[in-house]
Amino acid sequence: MNTSIRDDRIFPETRIAVIPVILVLLSAFITLFFWPDDTERLFAWTITPRMTPLLMASGYLAGAYAFSHLLIRGVRWHHVAFSFLAVEPFTVAMAGATILHWDRFHHDQIWFWVWVVVYAATPLLLPVLWLRNRVTDPGTPDPDDALLPKPARWVLRLGGWVGVALTAFLFLLPEQAIQVWPWTLTPLTARVIGGWYALSGATALVIARDPRWSAARIAVRGSLVFAGMLLVSIVRAWGDFDPSNLLTWVYVGTVVFTVAGFGALYAIMESRRKAAARLSGEQSQPA
Repeated sequence: MNTSIRDDRIFPETRIAVIPVILVLLSAFITLFFWPDDTERLFAWTITPRMTPLLMASGYLAGAYAFSHLLIRGVRWHHVAFSFLAVEPFTVAMAGATILHWDRFHHDQIWFWVWVVVYAATPLLLPVLWLRNRVTDPGTPDPDDALLPKPARWVLRLGGWVGVALTAFLFLLPEQAIQVWPWTLTPLTARVIGGWYALSGATALVIARDPRWSAARIAVRGSLVFAGMLLVSIVRAWGDFDPSNLLTWVYVGTVVFTVAGFGALYAIMESRRKAAARLSGEQSQPA
């Protein structure tokens, strides 16, 4: 196979490799979202209170949604390349949390072994797939593409670096994070949540690095899935929050702002994309 042709194709091995990843993500979502209070029996470790497994379920659903696009006909590599870059720091954080808190896991649970295999393999597998498939990206916009405006990219960069800072705080200083977080954490769940902020921050930074809307479109939809599910989770687990903690309202406000911001960005950019498609169609018609 000639891998030097920049035709934006997704290699068959890339599509095949993500199938088990999607299945694991969907299984984790179903387990954690529908049975958040039964993790002692059903998951790799006991997670309390329920807001933490609901947060994780929201992220796993968003991940399954994003990766599933690799299996859709007509999707090009640069439409989905963000998934491999953004997920890498998350998988590294999960692997690190597992090593640091090995004794907290249910070693006789099948989910434990699934967890170990996934977070041992994906930090190595995803970069290899990305490095191999990236050679097909021509770096050019789609015919009906639009370009992300610079102000939006600066906001995304800011949000991305905030996510990185929160990752560092939660992962490196879990005891301090426990003291201020809006719901109850343990050192393990603090580091796991730090991993989810690594994913959110990396996603924002990856979107900002490429001005093509076609490269960001699925990423923005995935972020909307994540944030929208977080709103549902907040309602379901409101009893876990401390209303007297200012960070409770900061957290809720941030999730609402994320939904509104990504929703507005998606609506604006889709309008521009459709306008570009109409213009491209008119220019292609014979005089």
